[in-house]
Amino acid sequence: MRPLIPIASPDDPRIDAYHAIRERDLVGRAGRFIVEGRTVLDVALSPRNRFPLDSLLLAESRVEALAPLLAQAPQDLPVYTAGQAVLDGITGFHIHRGLLGIGRRGAEADADALLAGLPAAATLLVVSGVSNHDNIGGIFRNAAAFGVDAVLLDTASCDPLYRKAIRVSVGGALMVPFARGGAVDALLDLVVAHGFTPLALTPAGTQALSDCRPPARTALLLGAEGPGLPARIMERALTVRIPMRGHFDSLNVATAAGIALHHVTAIHAG
Repeated sequence: MRPLIPIASPDDPRIDAYHAIRERDLVGRAGRFIVEGRTVLDVALSPRNRFPLDSLLLAESRVEALAPLLAQAPQDLPVYTAGQAVLDGITGFHIHRGLLGIGRRGAEADADALLAGLPAAATLLVVSGVSNHDNIGGIFRNAAAFGVDAVLLDTASCDPLYRKAIRVSVGGALMVPFARGGAVDALLDLVVAHGFTPLALTPAGTQALSDCRPPARTALLLGAEGPGLPARIMERALTVRIPMRGHFDSLNVATAAGIALHHVTAIHAG
């Protein structure tokens, strides 16, 4: 049985990193991030997670049920426990899942080095201007499900390690390699220099997705809902559409990414 560390006061300095979670969502955590919920922690405590954990914080009432999950944790990982009232006092709101962890980001990945390390056959996502955390989480969930090799995000896109993005991704953001930063134009330059063929998803695409035969190194370009990808970016890519009925031309960007990735990976597998 692993030792647990009881916390009796919200002011205990040992759990300072868990204080005022929502406020720190906005101002940052000095190289750390929050994971929450059993499904995400199952990924975070597995070899699939690319980021080390600093500690866990559990509701006392959840400890017994979480014993199988805790068995995956390294023996030297601090596991703190607290009653629900203390836990809520620490975080600043009611944590009904009763399971939190602190992860460490480490050094930011370099996009050029990330692409240089990919295999000869690889699938990329390039994300431009997607600032909604639910959408980023959904994109990473699909990326993990379909075995995407890497995701590149421009500066205008939000952080995949934001608490809500990780939760919506059900841990996918912890698994799929990514690099973030720079303008989408520069990311596209880099993608092409590494031998990837860019496919731009747009309702006005010149080719239906079902007719597209993506090459072994494919970069799928995703833009924000509404404005989509800039025209100058689409001019440099093969534009692909997902046909819809009744003159309806709107899909959630994460949903569109999932449909496109199913097609691309199926072609590559065949």
